[in-house]
Amino acid sequence: MTDNDSLAHISPRDKAEILAQALPYIRMFHGKTLVIKYGGNAMTDPALQADFAEDVVLLKLVGMNPVVVHGGGPQIETALNRLGKKGEFIQGMRVTDAETMEVVEWVLAGEVQQDIVGLINQAGGKAVGLTGRDGGLIRAKKLKMVDNADPNKEYDVGQVGEIESIDPSVVKALQDDAFIPVISPIGFGENNESYNINADVVAGKLASVLKAEKLVLLTNTPGVLDKAGNLLTDLSARRIDELFADGTISGGMLPKISGALDAAKSGVKAVHIIDGRVPHAMLLEILTDQAFGTMIRSY
Repeated sequence: MTDNDSLAHISPRDKAEILAQALPYIRMFHGKTLVIKYGGNAMTDPALQADFAEDVVLLKLVGMNPVVVHGGGPQIETALNRLGKKGEFIQGMRVTDAETMEVVEWVLAGEVQQDIVGLINQAGGKAVGLTGRDGGLIRAKKLKMVDNADPNKEYDVGQVGEIESIDPSVVKALQDDAFIPVISPIGFGENNESYNINADVVAGKLASVLKAEKLVLLTNTPGVLDKAGNLLTDLSARRIDELFADGTISGGMLPKISGALDAAKSGVKAVHIIDGRVPHAMLLEILTDQAFGTMIRSY
């Protein structure tokens, strides 16, 4: 069934009403920057890929400035498996030796990025792929990872980077020229070495530097859940600290929530963690008053 078939039961009047209800949000966010972290099932399911590309193009056409930062964990894992390597994670971060870094670069900056650029262009947008090297976008250094439980213990996670600075001039130049930037989370160091950086961290920092109106993180969960599995729709910084402390937020959610909280504290008006498995989740979040997922605020 095509999208057109699934909308056949909606009367023309109802369709007009839906469009009219989006108008205040289009007006409110016109000219504003939205940083979108694209990951999870939304990246691997063909129907959801098409929905995502259409959403990004629509947001651009109504006058917003979407910037896409993508992950690629499942694709990296598949490529490593083909080489007989097994991925290893410490506190939600991928351990990246020199060989793994090579794989990360060609999967993220090659295969995954170009797929996303192609999808957006196919949907009628003008996407351009970037890595942290382009225009000196993401300068990084080796991440010193301290144990969450014991601050005296440190892990060596290889070529995993920590962001030193972001120069957004190349992103702004593309935005001003009606392009949609698609950014792979790869940074470079002072000796031109490459670093694998968590995509959620890159999205959060980029949103802060660009003074984005919103940071939207697409995930494989409905949002942040409590221990009973209930969705927490509205979280403050203090409540997040409590959820870290009691272990409710752990594993791969740690860098995601940390990056989101930093962005909220740095002036990004709203951070949304939403379910990328829901068709057109992004439009539902941005252009309607229906609360999807978890919203994080700094206070």
